[in-house]
Amino acid sequence: MKRIVQPELLDTLPPDDPAALRSRRDLRRVNFWMRNHAIMAVALKENYLGLPKQITELGAGDGNFLLQVAQKIYTRWPDVSATLLDRQKTVSTGTLAAFSKFNWRAEIAVADVFNWNGSSEIVVANLFLHHFEGADLAELLQKISGRTKLFIAVEPHRFHFSFPCAQLLRFIGCGKITRHDAAVSIRAGFVRKELSELWPDKQNWKLTERRTGLFSHLFIAKKIE
Repeated sequence: MKRIVQPELLDTLPPDDPAALRSRRDLRRVNFWMRNHAIMAVALKENYLGLPKQITELGAGDGNFLLQVAQKIYTRWPDVSATLLDRQKTVSTGTLAAFSKFNWRAEIAVADVFNWNGSSEIVVANLFLHHFEGADLAELLQKISGRTKLFIAVEPHRFHFSFPCAQLLRFIGCGKITRHDAAVSIRAGFVRKELSELWPDKQNWKLTERRTGLFSHLFIAKKIE
């Protein structure tokens, strides 16, 4: 199935639009059922054996995804500074404060990912890379490779019948926007080694890419030291 990247409705809405607020709540349900936070937590623990001080999430949205990851790994990784990077400021003060329950500190960075000039021990992304294609995706991976030593992304796995599968989300309470965007996301998802093929430095990085769970696609780039 050919990869097709199209705009998602949520990205066209103002952050405080009621439909956008509902869709972000829907995404929490989607992440729960896809188990993306659990997939990310396991991948982090398996691929970073030390005690990191900093982690950055690209396209962090409302920050809830990384908060759920922190809840799963904080006993092993205490005292972490988390940066939530997104073009829109949608992280609530309550979500920021909730990180402190796990002895993590969180801050918001409002910027386009291509304008991000920071660096981080670990960079993660959840349902983010599939928004990009072609030269933009290659440029983004190039940028990430120069900013971190470990990058982990959980993305949609691409398969046929995206529309009927997306419509099943109504049974967990997801609205029309989320169901529309889910179908778009699946068509823009990844298969096989598509991300690995775009990674700029295959000699000095260990790359892992595979389908995981029912609907997710895992990509791990770990710098060889």
